[in-house]
Amino acid sequence: MKALKILFADDDLKYSMLLKRFLEAEGYEVTYAGNGRIALEQFPAVKPDLVLLDINMPELNGFEVAEHIRALDRNVLLFFLSDRSDKADRLKGFDLRANDYLAKPFYPEELLARIRERFQCSDDMVQTEMYSFGNTVFNYTTNEIRTGNNKTLITSRQAEILRMLAKNVNVSVDRDSLLNKVWGASSYANSLALNVQISYLRRALRNDNTVKIDSLMRKGYMLREDS
Repeated sequence: MKALKILFADDDLKYSMLLKRFLEAEGYEVTYAGNGRIALEQFPAVKPDLVLLDINMPELNGFEVAEHIRALDRNVLLFFLSDRSDKADRLKGFDLRANDYLAKPFYPEELLARIRERFQCSDDMVQTEMYSFGNTVFNYTTNEIRTGNNKTLITSRQAEILRMLAKNVNVSVDRDSLLNKVWGASSYANSLALNVQISYLRRALRNDNTVKIDSLMRKGYMLREDS
């Protein structure tokens, strides 16, 4: 069986090396990052199955790293390991779609048990969510748009927008509905961000001349499929 890959970010070097060796002895492939910036730089190359994040790190803290990672990949498992155990921090962690939150100090065996439990659940429950329109297939699970032999990867936020449009092909989707679903609020700044993301999606769909994202004055957007 292929070893599961873990990206582990924590600025406490002595503690981190002990935990890294423990996990490697259990058969995991562990890449260590000494701060949040390094972790974010390593993420695309490592392509981890699990990210372990301390919160109090220099340059980028764990919450900031998690936010960036979730914009790139909604499926990777993400655990916070932190001595910040108050309610507000836990809630913020889960708001960032963390899969678990362990308060330090903890026994390494506890972390191991949680990792095994999570990966067992992932193996049992993972489902692929796909949409077809025009000559295009959109894999929401992997953020992939495929038209013929052309493949384009989009961000998680773009995938959320396209998912709403793909569920309503040839039907207008209200602008506020998109903003509230994807950003959580329909502010002016988020509205401008939506305009930008729509332009990226149009570019991602440029290989399929049978579909188009229309802007509807004072209504929203529509994924239009030519018959």
